[in-house]
Amino acid sequence: MSDHDLDIQTAPTGTAAANRLVAEAGRRRTFAVISHPDAGKSTLTEALVLHARVITQAGAIHGKAGRRATVSDWMEMEQARGISITSTALQFPYLSPDGQDCVINLLDTPGHADFSEDTYRVLSAVDCAVMLIDAAKGLEPQTLKLFQVCKHRGLPILTVINKWDRPGRHALELLDEIQERIGLKPTPLTWPVGIAGDFKGVLDRRTGNFIRFTRTAGGATAAPEEHIAPDRAHDAAGIDWDNAVEECELIAADDGDHDQELFLQGVTTPVLFTSAALNFGVNQLLDNLVRLAPAPSGQADVNGDVRPVDSPFSAFVFKVQAGMDSAHRDRIAYARVCSGTFERGDVLTHAATGKPFVTKYAQSVFGQQRSTLDNAWPGDVIGLANAAALRPGDTLFRDIPVQFPPIPSFSPEHFSVARGTDPSKHKQFRKGIEQLEQEGVVQVLRSNRRGDQAPVLAAVGPLQFEVTSHRMATEFNAPISLEGLPYTVARAVDPDDAEFVEKQVSMEVLTRTDGVMLALFTTKWRLQGFQEDNPSVKLRPLVAAGDD
Repeated sequence: MSDHDLDIQTAPTGTAAANRLVAEAGRRRTFAVISHPDAGKSTLTEALVLHARVITQAGAIHGKAGRRATVSDWMEMEQARGISITSTALQFPYLSPDGQDCVINLLDTPGHADFSEDTYRVLSAVDCAVMLIDAAKGLEPQTLKLFQVCKHRGLPILTVINKWDRPGRHALELLDEIQERIGLKPTPLTWPVGIAGDFKGVLDRRTGNFIRFTRTAGGATAAPEEHIAPDRAHDAAGIDWDNAVEECELIAADDGDHDQELFLQGVTTPVLFTSAALNFGVNQLLDNLVRLAPAPSGQADVNGDVRPVDSPFSAFVFKVQAGMDSAHRDRIAYARVCSGTFERGDVLTHAATGKPFVTKYAQSVFGQQRSTLDNAWPGDVIGLANAAALRPGDTLFRDIPVQFPPIPSFSPEHFSVARGTDPSKHKQFRKGIEQLEQEGVVQVLRSNRRGDQAPVLAAVGPLQFEVTSHRMATEFNAPISLEGLPYTVARAVDPDDAEFVEKQVSMEVLTRTDGVMLALFTTKWRLQGFQEDNPSVKLRPLVAAGDD
């Protein structure tokens, strides 16, 4: 067979594979839901999955008898506290009313500021963010910090004003606050019919129809919807419809109509109104995410060059999680596929070490549930089991080398000495501390003076210590005691200056596992005074939660 004949025979196959890769990438929508604590984020996540018909009954945490825990909040502490402690990946198919056959990769993030690092890691792996705002509280401090992270990463933001079934602020007032405080121009896609606390439905600004919702018992099932033409909407909703129409006219006169390019550029934010607890407005959110959110378009490497989605396979590890299955002490690395096609069993290269990584145990993740995964495409989140060598920020690739930017560690503000309470459990103690550090649950600092049996745990917030104590006791059978230290500020210090800093009063130098030496100060005023007295000592600030 001639070379020409071989080209004719193989070209269609290669072309078909390339075309399928691009088509599959185009089907993906990968986004995170972010919010201040208690804005209804996990409830909204559950409602989205319910409306995609992946589950038949929502299990939002409302303290109501008979309602189950959400699929995204599966940890015992999350269910007990009613807050998200760790991020969760949920992948499911969705066929939109417009006929778009999509695959949704939805990442539910912790809203609490103490878990900012986990949320930051997730935002490095998505193409879009849904910012959830409480209708009564508006923009809250943690929401503002998360917005800054999204802005820094260039993520387009779709805003959802939630809890419209409860008393709250006026819709126009909330739009003004969004524009004034974060600089995004709100462009509502839906508008509430009925004031906050009396949610009858929404005006769909694209069609002009009134979408009327009907409550279901406890909000556990999808709320029935009735689409009513504009000429009949007044008869159905009376003055509430008239007010909604008038307010939408004001929005249009103020250039408040959606512009896709401005949305993707981060100039505007589409806005929708929902009650996730009642499943009102959730269909509209899901449909607009499919219609407006960008598909994967490649990932920038450490040099700023974008690796196109049709390049050979590459993936970015953004999270490592253990303890998902009490019967098996395995560890799952969550990786975002950036380019190429993934096939289970592929032998990839771990960019950090240059060593091969075999993907025999690849899994599709749906909260705590896992199933064997054979293929994945750009935008997908895959779970790699028994991934002891992988850390958040690692890159995996095939054929053509690539290195994606690492994930920075945040500047800790809380410090405690950890000690095992049972001397016979010293092996479990060391193993547990090492694993929780590798997952990014806490940072671990050491020094010759303190020794390996008394490492210093460093955290953004004190709840990280509670998670660490709980997991050490329940997963590793190695209970610990924590002794708080008086430090509140950390700076990276050069090794040449470390000995001098260590000799100062009310200061200490400890080494992080990545080799960075940290100088700890009791207060920012102590730091300021030290810098004024010792200008030649080089101290470098670390990334703070919420920095842009």
